[in-house]
Amino acid sequence: MSGPSGTLDLMNAESDERRSAPADGDAEPGDGLGSRAPHFIKRSRPLHLSWQVGVFVVGLAVVAAGIVMLPLPGPGWLVIFGGMAIWATEFVWAQLVLRWTKRKVTEAAQRALDPKVRRRNIILTVTGLVIIAGLVALYVTTHGLSLPWKAGH
Repeated sequence: MSGPSGTLDLMNAESDERRSAPADGDAEPGDGLGSRAPHFIKRSRPLHLSWQVGVFVVGLAVVAAGIVMLPLPGPGWLVIFGGMAIWATEFVWAQLVLRWTKRKVTEAAQRALDPKVRRRNIILTVTGLVIIAGLVALYVTTHGLSLPWKAGH
């Protein structure tokens, strides 16, 4: 597999290869959904419930940290998806959300590689830069190189 589409196909193949037996009837056999807790934990209902609570709390802490990082410096979305991945080790709903997200990201990456879309994006970027350069030039000719706020006074 070579080239960008080969990489995307590899990402899909990796997500499809992650198969496990479902726990407690959470999912159909062979669809890769369900708990990934160790077998000895899944055998005991109270232990498995405690495990799920622990996974949920850790995932919640990571997602909350990611949300805090959205307006602040830091990899907010990456951390949020990390928290979702933690939840996906135990909860089917998180596994489905991650599968949907991976599919949408793959589709967006494939669309971005389309020559027509790339050409349109380049034209839009250049047009935006020309407009910004024109506004900066207009400001400089009108106000000179002085800053709009009082710096150093």
